[in-house]
Amino acid sequence: MLCVGRICSRYYAGHAVSSLLVGIRCLFAPQSPHHVGSKYHGTHQSRDSSTKTLKPELNIGRCGACFSTVTGTILVQAHDPSQLAMEIENAIDQQRFDDAWRAYEKHVHMDGLPRKSVLSKLITGLAESCDHHWLKQSYNVVSHAFEEKQELLDKEPLIYLSLILAHCALPNLALNVVRKLVKMEAYPPVAAWSAILAHMCQTNTGAFLGADLVMELGYLFQNNRVDPRKKSNRPLLSMKPNSFTFNIVLTASLVFGTTRKAEQLLELMPRIGVKPEVNLLIVMAHIYERNGRRDEIRKLKRHVDEAYGLSESEVRQFYDCLLSCHLKFGDFDYAVDMVLDMIRKGKNAKRSLEAAKAVLEAVENRKFYFPYEKADAENPRSCSSQMLSHASFFKDNSFGRLELDARESVRLLTDKLQEQVGLVKSEHGILHPTETMYAKLVKAFLEADKISALASFLVKASKEDSPVSVESSFVVQVINACISLGLLEQAHDLLDEMRFSGIRVGSSIYSSLLKAYCKEGQHEDDITALLKDAQQAGIQLDSSCYEDLIQSRVNHSNTTGALHLFKELKNLNVLKAGHMEFQRIVQGSDDNEAALMTKLVEEVRSDHTVDHAVHEWNNVIHFFCKKRLMHDAHRALNKMRASGHVPNAQTFHSLITAYAAIGGKYVEVTDLWGEMKLLASLSSMKFDQELLDSLLYCFVRGGFFLRAMEVIEMMEKREMFIDKYKYKSLWLKYHRTLYKGKAPKVQTEAQLKRREAAIRFKKWIGLT
Repeated sequence: MLCVGRICSRYYAGHAVSSLLVGIRCLFAPQSPHHVGSKYHGTHQSRDSSTKTLKPELNIGRCGACFSTVTGTILVQAHDPSQLAMEIENAIDQQRFDDAWRAYEKHVHMDGLPRKSVLSKLITGLAESCDHHWLKQSYNVVSHAFEEKQELLDKEPLIYLSLILAHCALPNLALNVVRKLVKMEAYPPVAAWSAILAHMCQTNTGAFLGADLVMELGYLFQNNRVDPRKKSNRPLLSMKPNSFTFNIVLTASLVFGTTRKAEQLLELMPRIGVKPEVNLLIVMAHIYERNGRRDEIRKLKRHVDEAYGLSESEVRQFYDCLLSCHLKFGDFDYAVDMVLDMIRKGKNAKRSLEAAKAVLEAVENRKFYFPYEKADAENPRSCSSQMLSHASFFKDNSFGRLELDARESVRLLTDKLQEQVGLVKSEHGILHPTETMYAKLVKAFLEADKISALASFLVKASKEDSPVSVESSFVVQVINACISLGLLEQAHDLLDEMRFSGIRVGSSIYSSLLKAYCKEGQHEDDITALLKDAQQAGIQLDSSCYEDLIQSRVNHSNTTGALHLFKELKNLNVLKAGHMEFQRIVQGSDDNEAALMTKLVEEVRSDHTVDHAVHEWNNVIHFFCKKRLMHDAHRALNKMRASGHVPNAQTFHSLITAYAAIGGKYVEVTDLWGEMKLLASLSSMKFDQELLDSLLYCFVRGGFFLRAMEVIEMMEKREMFIDKYKYKSLWLKYHRTLYKGKAPKVQTEAQLKRREAAIRFKKWIGLT
């Protein structure tokens, strides 16, 4: 019995020690460090199991005190990672994600990360659910594995996860996964990450991050840094950005307004040897127009005119950009020539179209059709909005399906970009200026007080374009708009110019201008002159106009003049109903004839004014910044201020970007930041995301964390997205050892503030 007792006690002691060790690991295992931003699952269950191990039930039998069979099973499972790995795989196959996650956490606590195949299945299975919670958990798995054991991460599951994250509107996580792939040297092919980029760029934040992604990858290849002759560089070269990737991100940047970052991407293209496709010329034109690069867009004109394969819509977009740029810089002569050329070509095409209509009618009567057009109409190309399953993704080795999806996403962005075109329209392949274009051009002439130039333009336009009704002509609508806006002197001058040029304007203009004069009551000489001009032109005024004129004479105690007008009214036998043509035009009741007048009134009444000189100065400063001639750039900035023009966000963005490229000039950036805050408080200068992000980069790179926290607070207050991953990487690269030790006992107040700001920033990026 003693022998048996010693054997049983040794058996019990050995198992007790092993169970105690397992229990301690389970009880004191810290919460999973990669579990960020989500609820912790499975903790209570693991603690319960560990408690059972520490306090086993005893069975008293012929062999003495020993473990029960239930407890023994628990111990075996606790020491068997393969059992947990199998449980993870089975749970993923059955889409029991809660059970899979609990099993994964147990595996991490007991034996670390599971093997590569299990980890890949967990990542792809959670990603395939397309649920935001499980997507974030899948990303947490990748982040933890990236820190602990990178060799457990496989390339294809990470590409698939990034694609699903981008598709489910989580662009920041999708970008971070691609960054991890690059750090692991598991380079994703351009066909794969361009699809990720296309899905990212469907949102504002995604477009902003997409531009950063192309920049980061493009910088790896600039200035022939990678030798294509080396076989070892082939995987890296397969990731090199191409023209299509630039097209994606540039189009998205235009749609969402990050055009200065887009121009930086354009400058990167030749440095990495990427040649633009034909349709990229139109995107470039949009970027240059938004940023006010007049010379660059003029250079593009020759390439666009000679290009083969541009669609009617793309040509329309280019000339819209060109016209808009002329208006920004006050190039009225160029704008007028372009508008008149469009009117002239439209008139000639209309004649040709009349001749072609007979042929078309004959074709329609015989019921002919073009087979390819009918096929397109009946079978439009469709694109599945559903995301690829992992099985389909795994079979697509060349990523051909992903490339098709990416091109469909770019088409959606292109359609949004076309909606922003408002100055030029096209009919049957012929370009025509829109009412908005006329309104902007007329407003520019009025603001510049160039009435004679405006009159010359109206005369030429009237000779080229002959409307159905005189009262609905371009000239009449412009003069009516001036009357509605109270610009009576300008309206009278334009009316005189039309009369001298022999352009008919109708009676409604004279009536409306006379009524406006009578309403103001201080234009007796103008009224007399206008009445004389109307009589000489054979214009018959309506009865309501005579009534207003008579009342105006009475109000000025001019009884003789009032009596004379009354006799004239009786002798001419003017109908009592009066002339309703002007009211009809103002209301726009027939075929939108007053569309131009309405647009012009809205445009002039809007507060949007263009300071042409600001665009000129911005171009000069930008030129010096590109050449890194910062002394000359600051001299130009001082001259700009001295001439009374206020710098805007684009001015400061050029300077800050140049300083960031040079490096080491962070004090100068701090001075600019102070001036920007002052201008924002005194004027209408607006801080956009591009400008503030450039500032934040400079301050973090230079270690100016007090200023960096000011920018962060401003961006968070305005709900702007900040890429914390980027700034965390920047801290780890340049300031890893900063303020690591204890604070010195003696330090000034300024030193204390700088230390506190750095610690706040470190906490903000999640390192403390």
